[in-house]
Amino acid sequence: MQPTAITADTLDFDQLAKGQGHKFDHGHAIVVTGGAGRTGAARLSGRAALRMGAGLVTLAVPPAAQMEVAMQITALMLSRVTGPEDLAELAGDKRVLALCIGPGLGLKPAHVALVRAVLECGKPCVLDADALTLIAQEPTLWEHLGPHCVLTPHGGEFARLFKQISESDADKAQACLMAAQNAGAVVLYKGATTLIAHPDGRVAAHHGTGDRAAPWLATAGAGDVLSGMITGLLARGIAPFEAAQYATWLHVEAACQFGPGLIAEDLVEEIPRVFKALDL
Repeated sequence: MQPTAITADTLDFDQLAKGQGHKFDHGHAIVVTGGAGRTGAARLSGRAALRMGAGLVTLAVPPAAQMEVAMQITALMLSRVTGPEDLAELAGDKRVLALCIGPGLGLKPAHVALVRAVLECGKPCVLDADALTLIAQEPTLWEHLGPHCVLTPHGGEFARLFKQISESDADKAQACLMAAQNAGAVVLYKGATTLIAHPDGRVAAHHGTGDRAAPWLATAGAGDVLSGMITGLLARGIAPFEAAQYATWLHVEAACQFGPGLIAEDLVEEIPRVFKALDL
């Protein structure tokens, strides 16, 4: 199959221009953190969501990590979440428009309940990292997936989630589409060529080759930044399939502009310069 190419010419960046209004007019996003010593990934995601123009981003933090997170953030908000009930209440606020869970989360049974709480709220969400592993391990979570969800697996996570596809299908685009249709959700299959598929049959591809090659993206936290970028766009009202495409292109563009030596924090801080170059 021939996916639609994700390029500067195929994306309408004017949709990302931010108009006037109160912060809540630009969306409130929630990013769920892991426990003490595991919060860095979610903090990266949250800051990336802010950089993408979300009006407000709140980190949902377990009590044991509250002090750690409070000492590391300024623009990000913090909400103490002791379990799935607290998270469901936080997500139930009508001003909350998007959620992200998985980066640095953990793989204990209690974390399954947090993923379920995010899925059951029915709002646009990004599921990454540990959330993907938990979904692979807990079949009852699949029934809550839908096209409002964006799953962002790398190759290993894809193989765990979609065993019957990854072992038998050699075409990455077709595999990604089959995965999206099986899950009923948007799937962003990460790699040098990133594929994004919607369960309705749409597939898009970003080719990180030639002048778009950014091998320095193979660094800890880069995927967490991408998840946050998608979340920020979801909070602003961009549809999941489109948000995944914009974030993928902008993620690579930020890496290309910064160049060798890149670490995840640099990606977040490069986003404003990418927007400026696009005259947004």
